[in-house]
Amino acid sequence: MSDIKPPEPRKTDRWLEPGPTNVQVIYVLYLVGFVIGISALVGIVLAYMNRGKSEAWIETHYTWAIRTFWIAILYAIISMVLMVVGIGFLLLLAVAVWIVVRIVIGLQLVSRGEPIRNPQSWML
Repeated sequence: MSDIKPPEPRKTDRWLEPGPTNVQVIYVLYLVGFVIGISALVGIVLAYMNRGKSEAWIETHYTWAIRTFWIAILYAIISMVLMVVGIGFLLLLAVAVWIVVRIVIGLQLVSRGEPIRNPQSWML
């Protein structure tokens, strides 16, 4: 017989599995969403898929990421409606800043291994 080894099973990338790396990928996808809008949708899908499958402190980040997405959609819609009056453009800029700040807070905390203190918050 021959000494041919079967190929090793393919190792999946760790960024798809629930955990800190996955949360960081979600936050980065949200940031890239400013340039390529579809990436934010990929981020929310990843957050929903992995929520409930990891440690408690990581779960706070999934909740924070999911709420960031949906609250940003709500604020953006309100801003677009208010563009008729003219104030919507300013509010849309404020929404963009709010999103970036929440993402930066999330990235800093997950890199330090800390939970989000109040993941249900509408603000920061």
